[in-house]
Amino acid sequence: MLEPEVENLHTPVLLMEAMHFLSPNEGGLFVDATVGLGGHSEEILRASGSTELIAIDQDAAAIAKTQKRLEPFEGRTHFVHANFAKVKSIVKGITSEMPKGILADLGVSSLQFDSETRGFSFRFDAPLDMRMDPDSGGETAADILATRTEEEIANLIYEYGEERLSRKIARQIVWARERGEALRTTGDLARLVEKAVRRGPRDKIHPATRTFQALRIAVNSELEIIEGFLLDSVEILKTNGILAAITFHSLEDRIVKQVFQRLAGKCSCPPRIPKCICGAEKRVEILTRKPVIPGETEIALNPRARSAKLRVCKKL
Repeated sequence: MLEPEVENLHTPVLLMEAMHFLSPNEGGLFVDATVGLGGHSEEILRASGSTELIAIDQDAAAIAKTQKRLEPFEGRTHFVHANFAKVKSIVKGITSEMPKGILADLGVSSLQFDSETRGFSFRFDAPLDMRMDPDSGGETAADILATRTEEEIANLIYEYGEERLSRKIARQIVWARERGEALRTTGDLARLVEKAVRRGPRDKIHPATRTFQALRIAVNSELEIIEGFLLDSVEILKTNGILAAITFHSLEDRIVKQVFQRLAGKCSCPPRIPKCICGAEKRVEILTRKPVIPGETEIALNPRARSAKLRVCKKL
């Protein structure tokens, strides 16, 4: 029986749609590269007694909770505490078998987003950490705000948060720093951004939403590792194996779309270049002409699903 707090926290997004493409009912080896709280993994393992799973997550707390959830499938599940960027070496270190399917549910998990202590959300006044692996020793969000220049902070918020008022926000951050006002908690940052932006009552999202997204992406190098993960995943998949990626914002989705197109042989070189130099080679078939999105019922039951997009390809 799953612990009550896990049940309340986790509703897997686009679950049936992902299972439709992965077809775990036919057995074989699967990889959940971002296991989180195990909703997709449980469905994969439940589908067939001959299905095995490699469950990867960089968050040790998520691994611990998911191990309890997947206890009924003990002996068929390998848990690995690591970043999904290492998927190739992880799989090869466990088995010589090539996976039949690989799933990645990108972005922040419910466990992280709802934590009152890890700084992913301004709903709780917590230290500005935002590391998905708090044991990594890497920079926190507070470290970034304390050390980067105004221009660097503005560029980061603009590029990763798609925030048009990024320069105004960065200026306020640096002014606060120069006055000796340290930004140590989520509340500190949210109040500062709200003061800088002052959006009107009709705005649907909190003024700090995009800034928090940008810092989280920067802290965890989220965008930089997606392309390598996708390329490595296709390399280790068996022929006709399925790669499925769920994204939650346009920056992630754009990378997945472009990498899939390149893997499907679409040349991205400028039209006047006489010979292709981008390396496009037809290695996959894209199974989702347009991304699969949640229906109204799923969004009503789980509002966090509203921005989710599923893209799937099959290795040739």
